[in-house]
Amino acid sequence: MSAVLTLQDTDCRLVAGLVASFGLQLILLTDGEEIPGTYWGAPEAGLSGERLYARPDTPLHSVLHEAAHFICMPPERRASLHRDAGGDVAEEDAVCYLQILLGTRLTAAGWSRERLFADMDAWGYSFRLGSARRWFEEDADEAQAWLRQRGLLV
Repeated sequence: MSAVLTLQDTDCRLVAGLVASFGLQLILLTDGEEIPGTYWGAPEAGLSGERLYARPDTPLHSVLHEAAHFICMPPERRASLHRDAGGDVAEEDAVCYLQILLGTRLTAAGWSRERLFADMDAWGYSFRLGSARRWFEEDADEAQAWLRQRGLLV
């Protein structure tokens, strides 16, 4: 499989519409521009308040992951959000699960679940079963329960 799927490989309008449906504004920056609120550094997406920052070379999985952080956090954390979404391990697992579910809404933007699993594995997400796919299909009961308890299982 080639390099990870990035925003420049997708229909950014569909991605922006998806995150906007959760109250988040996608701010598309220019090539090489500094990404405000990025936790891992460029080209990874950044969060600050209700803004999700990304460049054309930002991986789609990163945009979905940061959007899922925003969706999963309570309003009081959103109010002071800049760079570090916080949360515990259970929330991080729920974020990973939700990012995969969000991607199902982007098939017209060039997304596929298989591609996202591969991109997550290539980035270095680590799961007990060794891959994003196996975790999602076989070991994500706790993440599902976390999302269901908060009314976020989409």
